[in-house]
Amino acid sequence: MKEAQGGGALPGTSLQRACRLLVVFCVKDLCLSRFLTYIQFSETLTPPPPPHPLVERPIFLSLSRPPPPPIYFFKPLQRIVWIFWNLQTHCLSWSLPVGALNVEFSRAVNPEEAERINPKVREGGRYAPEDCKALQKVAIIIPFRNRDEHLKYWLYYLHPILQRQQLDYGVYVINQDGEETFNRAKLLNIGFEEALKEYDYDCFVFSDVDLIPMDDRNIYKCYSQPRHLSVSMDKFGFRLPYNQYFGGVSALSKEQFLKINGFPNNYWGWGGEDDDIYNRLYFKGMRISRPDAVIGKCRMIRHSRDRNNEPNPQRFDRIAHTRETMNSDGLNTLSYKVVKTEKYPLYTKITVDVGSPKN
Repeated sequence: MKEAQGGGALPGTSLQRACRLLVVFCVKDLCLSRFLTYIQFSETLTPPPPPHPLVERPIFLSLSRPPPPPIYFFKPLQRIVWIFWNLQTHCLSWSLPVGALNVEFSRAVNPEEAERINPKVREGGRYAPEDCKALQKVAIIIPFRNRDEHLKYWLYYLHPILQRQQLDYGVYVINQDGEETFNRAKLLNIGFEEALKEYDYDCFVFSDVDLIPMDDRNIYKCYSQPRHLSVSMDKFGFRLPYNQYFGGVSALSKEQFLKINGFPNNYWGWGGEDDDIYNRLYFKGMRISRPDAVIGKCRMIRHSRDRNNEPNPQRFDRIAHTRETMNSDGLNTLSYKVVKTEKYPLYTKITVDVGSPKN
């Protein structure tokens, strides 16, 4: 047998081509893995401002769990399997949204129209993607009383948005029975409890019925830190009114919600509960995550103040004592009675007796 010239045999053409393809694949794999890691784990975090001015500044402790290791730290075969399995089975919530939306309230909408454009939503307002698995199971909780016109707009605009975001979600309208003073935070606690009786939700979006997002890239899901979604509302000139503001629309994971003992039950009337919620998050070492001001734009349906929802005269005193009350006022002291549950094509309405301030 002849020896090859030059001290060694060169590999065949086919083998050289295979080696080049392998190198190209590895480079593409590395780029894709870094991109997916960025998408999955990155988020906009605002530095933790101090709590409400009436509350003493706590020592900030970060109790959040560290994220899982980036996928480019895995072994090559594990990385390849992870990438292809996730691409083929899990929904990518950022792949279908279109961006800025035209939100108008000048034209009346009716429930039949909203039902017609959302044929895949199941009775009770439940939806899950058919071709992929959503990464989170989201319950959307709406505190409610005598806002039927606003609810029509919310259903008309939000269902298409939520489906484009490829969420496994359910819509729960928690209706306060009777004419007693309105209690928004208690209704949100009730929504959390009642939604979990129906499905194993792991994310909860708490939304006022009169707020509509103006950009469907504002994903209604949970993050590693509590998420404030209604960042720039037209009511405030598309600016955040103050750094501690956590009202309007927010998202908390089940774990985050349980960690703060839910929301306070003793805020009767308008105002204060969202500042108390912010303080609870702060005292538990959590920070507020927000989308940027453009993606976080929202429009509010204009309306006069609701009857029996006057400003709460005790709100400032209660906000000042969040640290002392948060462990004894919340989910562990929640008391209510379900009056009736109604399943509509686009939402579940749960009417509840929340008691009264005297009780």
